Amino acid sequence: MARGENVFRRKDGRYEARYIKGRRADGKPVYGFCYGRTYEEAKGKADRAREEMASAKRPDHSQSPDVACFCDSWLSANSARLKPSSAAKYRMDMENHIKPYFEGKLPCEVRPEEIEGFTRMLLNGKGLSPKTVRSILTLLRSVLSYMRKQSGENLPELEIAYPKESRKNARVLDKKEEAMLAMLLAQEMDSCKFGVYLALRTGMRIGEVCALRWRDISFESAAISVCQTVLRLPQKQTDSETFRKDGFRTALVVGPPKSESSLRVIPLMPDIAALCERFRPEDPEAFLLTGTARCMDPRKLQRRLKRYLEECGIPEAHFHTLRHTFATRCVEAGFDVKTLSDILGHSNIGITMNLYVHPDLDLKRENMSRLKPMISL
Repeated sequence: MARGENVFRRKDGRYEARYIKGRRADGKPVYGFCYGRTYEEAKGKADRAREEMASAKRPDHSQSPDVACFCDSWLSANSARLKPSSAAKYRMDMENHIKPYFEGKLPCEVRPEEIEGFTRMLLNGKGLSPKTVRSILTLLRSVLSYMRKQSGENLPELEIAYPKESRKNARVLDKKEEAMLAMLLAQEMDSCKFGVYLALRTGMRIGEVCALRWRDISFESAAISVCQTVLRLPQKQTDSETFRKDGFRTALVVGPPKSESSLRVIPLMPDIAALCERFRPEDPEAFLLTGTARCMDPRKLQRRLKRYLEECGIPEAHFHTLRHTFATRCVEAGFDVKTLSDILGHSNIGITMNLYVHPDLDLKRENMSRLKPMISL
């Protein structure tokens, strides 16, 4: 049974604590093992072993901060400009990937082969996607650049080879699947079904739907103002809280949306306006999906959507599929791309075209038929 930082209770009753004492050429860790009759004894031995390793590599730790110290320093220096969601993501990437791999490494000890091994470890050892690995390497590059400026040493600029990312077409519900889902949502519609239908008919993200308050809907101008989103962010645990392996717990946070371009106004369609009238409470400060001062957890809405999709027999779809589907239907209906980009909250038209708009074969065939033949057959 695991307790804490790689401490396990063996079948013989003793506790076994392991620590990283080196790495192989492929980036995989080499572990050292310490044993004790109690959890505290085994953990204490492992902690002392780590301290001895760090002391051997870095005689004067206070004068020679390692990569982990620069990670913390970089995050602190950039916290003012980062959104809470971005800061939380960077912190988790550092704690889960960067800091464990470069544990005890001084700035002068980070070499190109170290970064190559780190990349292989993320791709092959942890099985992360190329997109995720690129994100982590981009963060590492920023930390290394900060480290070169702050260390006072004449460190070379290290090249980072980013893995190629294969582009996948977004999953879009076909018209039959969309009709089946809409029919199910219309039956005895409750707040969760309303939230799913709202996303399907407006392209709103799940966090934006859950953060929507009644004050954000103008019945006079028939429009929805998207100005907030709900995120589940990790928060560092205190000693009094129940221990979790990663040392973090999560909490719902209502804050600004993904980017400035996500602040937008979406016109109300008649069916959405009618549903809003049906569910409208007296308190304009209440959240749209709950009618109370407490927002709906996005995870609840995700679970409900999964159930609805299973009832309809719709495979391989998730909440963002509703957004993809909305964008595709808008293009098929003849929306100009600029208008659609604004409704979706994208910063530029290119994102809309490349990520969300995927014409089906019938639409491609219709456009191809507009070309005149060049020869007579």
